[in-house]
Amino acid sequence: MKKLAAFCLMVGTVFSLVVGCSSAPSASGGSEANAPADAGKSQEAAKLVIGIDDKFAPMGFRDDNNELVGFDIDYAKAAGEKMGREIVFQPIDWSSKESELNSGRIDLIWNGYTITDERKEKVLFTKPYLENAQVIVTVANSDLHKIDDLADKTVGLQKLSSALDALNAHPIKDKVKTVSEFADNVLALNDLKIGRVDAVVIDKVVADYYMAKDEGTFKFLEDSLAPEQYGIGVKKGNEALLEELQKALDELSADGTAAKISEKWFGEDRVLK
Repeated sequence: MKKLAAFCLMVGTVFSLVVGCSSAPSASGGSEANAPADAGKSQEAAKLVIGIDDKFAPMGFRDDNNELVGFDIDYAKAAGEKMGREIVFQPIDWSSKESELNSGRIDLIWNGYTITDERKEKVLFTKPYLENAQVIVTVANSDLHKIDDLADKTVGLQKLSSALDALNAHPIKDKVKTVSEFADNVLALNDLKIGRVDAVVIDKVVADYYMAKDEGTFKFLEDSLAPEQYGIGVKKGNEALLEELQKALDELSADGTAAKISEKWFGEDRVLK
């Protein structure tokens, strides 16, 4: 009996020590049980992850130091300051942009994102902030001059872009020999340079940038395919974020910040009011 009593006393002592240790305050000055349950969530809520195509100059691209720069990059950062949000840029496969948004991996699609009726069925859009158009570019010494000249030619464009929508909507689509789709516009223009494609359908703001950078290499065909406007995509159902973002954009227009960013990248104020 004495041995049994001693054993019970020892077990009781060990149990008390374990309980005491488990309830001891953490090194931060309080038990983990008393930490706010939403502390991590509030930090996440302060961030906005923006999905971008990092080869879409001059809207969002990498400079010679591999830094992300561009009109939309500066515009997003300025909006983030207005909103009190930390902006995180996430390069994505542009052909999967809506899937990235709807899965929650990104919060916004913001990088020369054209507003279309088809996309309106998938995402919420801010008000348009920039005018654009789909144009056709070829090499400077090409004998192509107008859209009808694309008959029996090979045309390149970015995969699942509004360039494809614009080409499909035009009668010339049925006369084009081949449509080659590329991961980004840079690859399409490179293939145009070396003659693998005869022309490229591309955003005018992008074409303007590369034609100025590589002067004398490219030219526009006489006609454009379709006028369009850029907007920012928000996940459907998140009207609160849409309203918060639109308020920030309106403030950037009102205080002249948007105009300054536009003048930096385009040499003039192109931002829609």
